[in-house]
Amino acid sequence: MRYLVEPFILGALRRGRSVQQFLGPCGSAERPGVRYVEVRVTKGPFEVYLHVVEDIGSESFLDVSEFPPFDPDDEASEFGLLLGTAEDPLAALQVAEQRVGAERGRWVNEGVVQEEYGDFVGAGRPAGVSPDGRRWPNLPDAA
Repeated sequence: MRYLVEPFILGALRRGRSVQQFLGPCGSAERPGVRYVEVRVTKGPFEVYLHVVEDIGSESFLDVSEFPPFDPDDEASEFGLLLGTAEDPLAALQVAEQRVGAERGRWVNEGVVQEEYGDFVGAGRPAGVSPDGRRWPNLPDAA
């Protein structure tokens, strides 16, 4: 089971584990990028980050957390764009849903997002829909 059901999402966050969701491609054919969102646990509120990175991967290099930021001139983009914070995990998920179109049924444990990216690469990097036919969220290229 790759995708976490809501009780497992909330449980992971309460145990101090981040959850992530692959949001698909951005950029252009000449300069491709990919996006993913992360709910990160901190000592304070939960933080929601959007990561926009260059699509430099391959079937043998899937770790999107190692990809360079899409905008190398923006130092903050190296760590992701902070979309918002929330005091409880459910509210953090809602921030991701409202800000970037994350879907409750598509969250994965930290690090599993690279498997989502692997499916994307294996399917030929589809622009309009995910490998399983779900439409990518509509986001501006830079955010």
